[in-house]
Amino acid sequence: MTARLHHVGIAVRDLEQARARWELALGAAAGPVEQVPEEGVRIAFIEAGQSRIELLEPLDEHGPVARFLARRGEGVHHLAFAVDDLAAALERLKAAGVQVLDEQPRVRGNGDRSIVFIHPRAMGGVLTELVEYHRQGAREG
Repeated sequence: MTARLHHVGIAVRDLEQARARWELALGAAAGPVEQVPEEGVRIAFIEAGQSRIELLEPLDEHGPVARFLARRGEGVHHLAFAVDDLAAALERLKAAGVQVLDEQPRVRGNGDRSIVFIHPRAMGGVLTELVEYHRQGAREG
């Protein structure tokens, strides 16, 4: 398995304000805002060279990103890596006893990708996401 940095997730209180800051800093426009109700967030991606920045705004005060903001404030929430075979990566991690937050890959977006989160305790305090794309031409890198 060869993993490539896919994106850096940043927790924000106000998606529109953060979007404006990051667009100005990177000289790039954010993609469309996407609602992810099962994770309690609204997100927008901004291209950053071969990677992306994912801005995450909580939909309410109860979800994991809201709790993160309450404890730590705005800032880096997670690192995400694109992998070629998410099922194989997940099985390898579980076989090695690595604590994962997802027992099975979750489909995200418009069905174009699956994700798995690795618990921060297993990664030296860093929440880590693995991403696999399903459709030809989907944004992989």
